[in-house]
Amino acid sequence: MADEKANKDAYSTTGGPGDSRKVGMSTFLIHGTAQTARWDFSHHPVPPLSSSVTYRLDSAERGGRGFLEFGRRPEEDTQPVYIYDRLDEPTRSILEDDLARAEGGEVCCTFSTGMAAISAALGVLLKPGDHIVAYGTIYGCTYSLLTRWLTRLQIATTFCDFTEVQNVRAAIRPETRVIYAETPANPTMEMVDLGAVCALRDEINATRPADQRVHVLIDNTFASPYCQRPLEWGVDMAIESLTKNICGFGTDMGGAVICGRRYEEALFMYRKDFGGVLSPKSAWAILVYGLSTLTLRVKRQIQTAFKVAQFLEGHPKIGKVHYPGLPSHPQHALALKQMRSTLGTFAPGTLLYFETREEGEPARARSLINWAAKHSYCITLAVSLGNIRTLIEAPGIMTHAALPPEAQKQGRIAPNGIRLAFGLEKAEDIIRDLEEGLAQA
Repeated sequence: MADEKANKDAYSTTGGPGDSRKVGMSTFLIHGTAQTARWDFSHHPVPPLSSSVTYRLDSAERGGRGFLEFGRRPEEDTQPVYIYDRLDEPTRSILEDDLARAEGGEVCCTFSTGMAAISAALGVLLKPGDHIVAYGTIYGCTYSLLTRWLTRLQIATTFCDFTEVQNVRAAIRPETRVIYAETPANPTMEMVDLGAVCALRDEINATRPADQRVHVLIDNTFASPYCQRPLEWGVDMAIESLTKNICGFGTDMGGAVICGRRYEEALFMYRKDFGGVLSPKSAWAILVYGLSTLTLRVKRQIQTAFKVAQFLEGHPKIGKVHYPGLPSHPQHALALKQMRSTLGTFAPGTLLYFETREEGEPARARSLINWAAKHSYCITLAVSLGNIRTLIEAPGIMTHAALPPEAQKQGRIAPNGIRLAFGLEKAEDIIRDLEEGLAQA
């Protein structure tokens, strides 16, 4: 009886014919089949999701090779050695390969958030005593990183207006190592001429030794690789908040740095040591749902942005509409040149910024936003962008609250400014809600 019970609790470790190794169910359910060919990504329409923190190694020597070669791209015919999730893992690696190609780069390193990606890009390039020239119109958390935290490392930042490249030239010092900007800028939708800024960098670097060169970093979150690929203009690093357009559904956070191979080892080592790694579960969702639908979503959102921008521009209670797709935008010609899909179509982005007509305090702007929060069906009061839902917010007191009033004024962030990030709703429904909200404002 005992033998019969033991046999029922005996499981083959490989399932192959003639296998003599048997284990009990409790052991088998932990280890499963010891050998399997199922981990082959090329034959899965939907990539498998890796959920393991640590990975089985065939030998100590293979493990040693994995640690020795970490951060360097393996030879084409060499399989990567996975050791520990924080170092590297297969699901995230597939997303990184696809993002690198989408942005026109050689390497992509993903992170847990967009701010982790920004911190890493700056972290691998800067040391105490270095200097940054940054666009004055910048995301509030990025401003806080530069002014609150990097100053503790004796890394100073000069903010200036990037709409004229001569302002950037005037701000560069001998210790400047990074030129940093968003384009379109958050929230004002101002543009940076990437070709002109990179030409300035090349001019400066021609007179400097290699260890004192300037690097151009561009946050491409507002555009996404569908609308703009900064590396094509000579930018050193493009940064994305994957949470936004690329994820697209508001379900997962992530960030990415896309660049040339010369930065690869430093970025992956930084991520390993500081630990801001993108989880495989988020990487899988962004890869399977987000990246694959990016083109369809952004095309629809751009169409909506055009229609709403035209509506707002003609409304008597609206003072200014900032959208690169409008001929009235002061940098419309630059947008026509720089913001192009891979098919060559004009792609001026999925957001707009507008200012209400006010007499003193921004009462109308607040009234419209608060009306939307309580009464709008398809406009949601929430931060973030690139979602399937249309989001509205007041940057001056919300996403850019970290900027003091003087910095907001210099960055042209108006007290009555409102940011709209378009989702997938019908444009006419959004316009109807805005029309009703403005009637009450």
